Amino acid sequence: MIAKDLEDYKGFFPANPTPVFEGEGEGEGVREDALRAILEYDIENGAGGFWLAGTTGEGPILTERQRRETAEISSDVCKGRVKTIMHVGGITTDLSIAGAKAAKDSGCDSICLLPPFLYAIDEQGVLDFYKEVSDACDNLPFFVYNLPQITGIEFVPGNISGPGQVSMDKVVDQVPNVAGLKHSAANQAMIPVFKNMGLACFSGNGFLPLPSLTLGAVGTVDAPLSIIPSVYNELYNAWISGDIETANEKQNEVTRKVSVLKSYNSAADASKILLTEILDVDCGRSILPNRRLTDIEIKELLSRAKEAELI
Repeated sequence: MIAKDLEDYKGFFPANPTPVFEGEGEGEGVREDALRAILEYDIENGAGGFWLAGTTGEGPILTERQRRETAEISSDVCKGRVKTIMHVGGITTDLSIAGAKAAKDSGCDSICLLPPFLYAIDEQGVLDFYKEVSDACDNLPFFVYNLPQITGIEFVPGNISGPGQVSMDKVVDQVPNVAGLKHSAANQAMIPVFKNMGLACFSGNGFLPLPSLTLGAVGTVDAPLSIIPSVYNELYNAWISGDIETANEKQNEVTRKVSVLKSYNSAADASKILLTEILDVDCGRSILPNRRLTDIEIKELLSRAKEAELI
């Protein structure tokens, strides 16, 4: 069943990193001042909402405490201002249910969920997993996370699915209150098909926000949006107002700036390093074993970021 009242799920939703402590006297909780600073910075620069604790947010490797605190702090900052989509996926169904309940209890607006990806699972197993987690949070609006390059599972339109695929039609039929999806699969041509199903389809490609909008995406979710929110906001507003010339100019600016961040194979660590510089607050580093940039790479990143006017 497709959720109602999806009007506010549009625009750019930063997939922000999750700043955490690492046993530095504060235990292993969330760096609250840093998370609040990131959220406020993005809201002030036009964010329509947030995709919390996703892959850049290192959701699958956050502790239960870190996920709960992320949900609580984010909801406190965003409630009544912008939408929060909290990723609640964990290695087990029980962990995912715990995350969903924490999202609900904290006041998050909706949840999103990667399919199980550590062990082999068939289509019905994915559908059962999604339904069980959705039921656990009283059926908050539910977003599918379509990221086959990591999970090995791709969500596709239609009732017929092949190996490694799950039918979105079956998701809609069997999972209560499906709102839409973050479509990070390579085939962006599926965006208009998902749109025609009545789903709020966000593109997961931060490089190409304008082409995604022209295909029918409601907006974009990706890590770079947290770093340069004003550029994405200007692009989105230009597109909505029909100012295609400005939208194209902003698309070119996005391409130039995002290429810096995407050059390093660690969106979480690079994002935290850049946001530490931008906000003048310690956002920490990526959570091990997630890759961390070397000292040489950090120096290069900061130099290139200054040249590209990222910081």
